[in-house]
Amino acid sequence: MKIFTSAQIHELDKFTIENEPIPSLDLMERAARALTQAFTKLYTPTTPVVVFAGHGNNGGDALAVARMLAEKDYQVSVYLFNISNKLSPDCVANKTRLQECKHIHSFVEVVDEFDPPALKNDMVVIDGLFGSGISKPLAGGFASLVKYINASPAQVVSIDVPSGLMTEDNSYNIRANIIRANYTLTLQQPKLSFLFPENQQFIGQLRILDIRLSQEGINQLDTAYSIVEESEVRQLLLPRSPFAHKGQMGHALLIAGSYGMAGAAILATKACLRAGAGKVTVNSPKRNIAILQTAVPEAIIQNGNEETIFAEAVDTEYFNALGIGPGIGQSEQTAIALIAQLRRTQCPIVADADALNILSNHPAWVQQLPQGIILTPHPKEFDRIEGHAADSYERLTKARNMAMRLKGYVILKGHYTAICTPNGQILFNSTGNGGMATAGSGDVLTGILTGLLARGYKPQEACILGVYLHGLAGDLAAHDLGEESLIASDIIHYLPKAYQRLKE
Repeated sequence: MKIFTSAQIHELDKFTIENEPIPSLDLMERAARALTQAFTKLYTPTTPVVVFAGHGNNGGDALAVARMLAEKDYQVSVYLFNISNKLSPDCVANKTRLQECKHIHSFVEVVDEFDPPALKNDMVVIDGLFGSGISKPLAGGFASLVKYINASPAQVVSIDVPSGLMTEDNSYNIRANIIRANYTLTLQQPKLSFLFPENQQFIGQLRILDIRLSQEGINQLDTAYSIVEESEVRQLLLPRSPFAHKGQMGHALLIAGSYGMAGAAILATKACLRAGAGKVTVNSPKRNIAILQTAVPEAIIQNGNEETIFAEAVDTEYFNALGIGPGIGQSEQTAIALIAQLRRTQCPIVADADALNILSNHPAWVQQLPQGIILTPHPKEFDRIEGHAADSYERLTKARNMAMRLKGYVILKGHYTAICTPNGQILFNSTGNGGMATAGSGDVLTGILTGLLARGYKPQEACILGVYLHGLAGDLAAHDLGEESLIASDIIHYLPKAYQRLKE
């Protein structure tokens, strides 16, 4: 699913109007019907409704919804803000239609002074003040109105975008001047800013409404952002021949675990095997060997040269993929061994956890990373490498630039994990849940990615499939076990069911 900028959203509306063809007012009516239907599923006609409409097309949508709700016996009070006497043509048309509606409880056109209505806890506010087109923070009377609505006990339903929230970059926004909605009924596709954690306080529960904008227009518009859907992931799955043997399914190497962190190596190794690799060798310090041999009997154990740390690069000639970093620590010996390993390895690489922490302490080494490498930082790890980011949009922009600069992949982990590719595309994952915020979850992802690379998937395919499988396994585990009790090994246990789900 593509994610468009505010300018592209306007372009898509225009394309639909010209090529369906459909008059803009009729397209607004279509959107209003979808909005009204969604609203009636949330609230009954016994709920008083207060509509705040702005002067643009978002306001026109709100006026049309107000009319349709009134015709369904909702008690609707409408306030249309026409301070500058510049209503959009479709807003004017819907104002006329509303005034002709006999079922509206009250209608006030605000042109100067505004006496706000009392908003009670049994009421619902429909926010139709501003849509996706704003490019600067709300100020003056509208900022005061937003604060008044936010301070009230009423429920709030925003049309398309909570008023005051910009669709992409909110780095310089004034967050006190943004509507905090209980529900956001967005049209056709989600907006980029909806995917950032700091904006969830404004969006509430999101509903995406199909208003049948031109599919041809959607296909023609190029965008850097998209959300990965299950149908796309299914197409990536490689078949497994009934005559296959383990040598054809790939041999993965994992360098993981210092003394006291054998668990990280175990989780990554088990996940790598469950991802489908034919063979997995794990390199870990001598004191971890007995633990690993017992915990993962399917793995080949390679003794490290030191008792407690990874301290010397190893030969990777006979391996198809390398995963490095989980639990290896950050000693100076390990740091030197890490950069030596990265420089000499010829097969695809996944670098995570302590590998990233070491790189953050040696910033000059980042430019020496091999092309095609996959880095899997969470936000704090990424900020330590690339510098503090003011918000998620700035961090995402930095991650995209880093992937292009390194000609590699940056998987920025989060609720909507972002896969930043060397060509500047950003692919958001659509699986996963809050229960996966648990120690070891990242080690599992490293194992899955390494296993997929060894199995023969190309780096971008491995990133998309690996992140999706990781989240899907977490979702299946949470469904059966609950989010609170989810642990990293549960994700591994549910990987077979995740594969099965995709193959079905």
